[in-house]
Amino acid sequence: MSASPRPVKTKPVPAAPTARRLSRATGISAAIAGLLFIAVQIGHPAMDVSAVTTTDWVLRSTAKALMAALALAGITGMYLRQVRQTGILGFLGYVLFAVGYLLMLSIEIVAAAVLPALAPTAPGYVADVLAVAFGGTATHDIGAMQTVIVASSAGYLAGGCLFGIALFRARVLARWAAALLAAGAVATVALAVLPESFNRPLAIPTGVALIGLGISLWRTQPAGDHLTPPRAEYAAAQ
Repeated sequence: MSASPRPVKTKPVPAAPTARRLSRATGISAAIAGLLFIAVQIGHPAMDVSAVTTTDWVLRSTAKALMAALALAGITGMYLRQVRQTGILGFLGYVLFAVGYLLMLSIEIVAAAVLPALAPTAPGYVADVLAVAFGGTATHDIGAMQTVIVASSAGYLAGGCLFGIALFRARVLARWAAALLAAGAVATVALAVLPESFNRPLAIPTGVALIGLGISLWRTQPAGDHLTPPRAEYAAAQ
């Protein structure tokens, strides 16, 4: 007499993230990035070698790195939410903006972890890096940092402007925030001729724009919520 087959035990399948949850998460990321971008401007010390070795510098640079990573996630969510509506302009703007934030992330990691260690032994190099970062000219060769800083600035400026225009035309997220993003990116050009005291106030519009777009993305419901089949269908497929 043959034994009856034992029931097959199936492992529970973890619930996959939905498009709605992912969209909301990237919206929150963008809003936090905007808040951080504004916060680090408050009471920012002068950009000189003596400030690089302070704890305040390390904390601010770390916060900027976190801001860049969150902003990168945020603009990715914005683009994926409206790929069709933004078209080729949105694609170009997103790519340039994403490259700008990705390079900004790497620059801020160097600023937080490398420059403080170099300041006591190579103050000239650190001073040149700071000069280039604010649109000045280095007196000595700073290697690849020159290319990275220039490319980050170009991507941030051109990408922010194009991406903001594309979001404005798409009419999916808050249009006032999209317009402010484009205007804030263009205003960065003026920093080349304005005193250093204008650097911090001109960063506020971009921070406010990220907050507005992030909240708008969080509130907007994406079409097609489920990315994976239900658990019953998954179990039947095994």
